[in-house]
Amino acid sequence: MISFERECRTPHSESYTVLEEGGIVGRIDLHYQGANVYGTLCTTADANEERIQQLIDAADEQLVMTADPYREDFVVTVWRGSPAGVYSDSDADDDEEEDTFRLN
Repeated sequence: MISFERECRTPHSESYTVLEEGGIVGRIDLHYQGANVYGTLCTTADANEERIQQLIDAADEQLVMTADPYREDFVVTVWRGSPAGVYSDSDADDDEEEDTFRLN
């Protein structure tokens, strides 16, 4: 079963880790703009069209429709690839430049 774990939320957007059987299978960012919802789905490089549609349908049913059941359109941009890591400057050492991002 596909599930979603919220990472962050703003008044008009949300970011989720996409999980299946306890493992990470992707990430989706949702942006609410009036009656439309725009999503960016990042999933594994081996995801075929059927798999991508399953992920979009799950996001629509579990996230989008629960937030706005009267939405007009759900537009999703899909990226397939492999994770490169999570980068952040919050773990910066005092000796390093503050604008340097590092893999966590």
